[in-house]
Amino acid sequence: MGSADGPKADEPDGGSQKTRETAVSERRFRFLVAGYAVSSYGTFLNMVALNLFVYETTGRALAMGLFMAVRLASGFVAGLVVGGLLARFSAKSIMLWANVGQGAVMLLLILAPESLVTGALMAVSVVIGACGTLFMVALRSSIPEMVGEDRRAWANSLSITGRSLAMVAGFASAGVVVSLVGYTAAFLLDMATFVVCAVTVALLPIAGGKEAGADAGKPEKSGKAEKSGKSGPRWRPVAFLALAAAPGLGLMVALRGVDAFGSSSHNAALPIYSTSLDASNPAVFVSAFWCVWALGNIGAQQVIQRYAQRTGRSVGALGFGYGTVVMSAAFIAAFAGFPLAVTAVIALIAGAADGLTEVAYTSHLQTLPATLRGHAFGLSATFENLGFGVGMILVAAALDRFSPLAVVGWSHGAAIVVAVVFLLRVAALRRAEPAGPMGRAGRAGQAGDTGRAGRGKEEAVEGRPDRGDRDGAEVSRG
Repeated sequence: MGSADGPKADEPDGGSQKTRETAVSERRFRFLVAGYAVSSYGTFLNMVALNLFVYETTGRALAMGLFMAVRLASGFVAGLVVGGLLARFSAKSIMLWANVGQGAVMLLLILAPESLVTGALMAVSVVIGACGTLFMVALRSSIPEMVGEDRRAWANSLSITGRSLAMVAGFASAGVVVSLVGYTAAFLLDMATFVVCAVTVALLPIAGGKEAGADAGKPEKSGKAEKSGKSGPRWRPVAFLALAAAPGLGLMVALRGVDAFGSSSHNAALPIYSTSLDASNPAVFVSAFWCVWALGNIGAQQVIQRYAQRTGRSVGALGFGYGTVVMSAAFIAAFAGFPLAVTAVIALIAGAADGLTEVAYTSHLQTLPATLRGHAFGLSATFENLGFGVGMILVAAALDRFSPLAVVGWSHGAAIVVAVVFLLRVAALRRAEPAGPMGRAGRAGQAGDTGRAGRGKEEAVEGRPDRGDRDGAEVSRG
């Protein structure tokens, strides 16, 4: 009991024991991120290889669009149900079976006879889309249990760095792998990456999911919670009501969806713009742009990790809003026809801002109670898939009539408008906060109390997202 408040006189090594436990949890998380980065490499590799294979198999560009649409729709549906799955199963089991499923469906594609290849491709599209969302939500929602509340920003930054490196490697090597060893070898390599991640997850003790929700619940109501869990649908209104009751948080998730809509525009417009720059070799500009973007993203993660380690603070909701504005403006400027050197700087800024928004957004949602966190991340994934999917349809139609700059301009312009509204909302909430009994002064007093490591810290973590104007920075100093 006494360990919650720190080591006693007869426990001189209590602090060092906590330090050792923290070091062990961080080491385990690094191994998990390594496995996640390997599987992410497979994901980005198959984005290129599968699209090329679909086009070569069917001979129709429409089939590529259908393949992507099914993939996004599967991710959309998975986002709706993953919160309920996390309430019933552990995060470890969901992450494990998500990788097993992706590896198994790639094997199905490899072994499928020629007459069943089309059906196997649709199965791959469904499973890859759904399992990718399941794994991502399970990982992000469980980070506070894995590394602790005070290391959220560091863990988020590390996982995003691994994913960014994997993206560069996957996109850069996809064409080489397919051209040198063929589609079958590429799919085998892809399957192997999911197996590596599954083995990593299986070997590590991973907290989160069902256990975290059970720990967060009140003991006297645990029996009722178990009974109501059987009914299933009751969790959905809770998740939606949590966002509806927190205008700042609900607007934040909506901004994430609009940002995904903007992302669809530059993803679709980059090949067209690159072709206008160099019709003989359009892939050069696209590859160079994404490599520089990734360098900016990785650089931002390094800065964020050092900032979090030095100050114990996270970048917060305001960082998400400002980062979205800078990122969207940079992507618009990337299509304005500046010299290549200037465009490279713009891509670097876009990557850095993208990295900032990713950490800020993920860290903010992680301040929700464990019982709501999975639902919030699931709804967020649904909004992101919806925004990106709708965007791809509208952008593809618009690019037939308008220039890439115009299409990217109004798509990312919409994200800038919503981001400004979000920033004004957060600023208004922060200005109004000192007037209330739980204002900034009161919260600071609570943070300075010697007993805040217990109940006070939990209340601060769980209460802030309901206001939508806090990011966990004050809490994570503890």
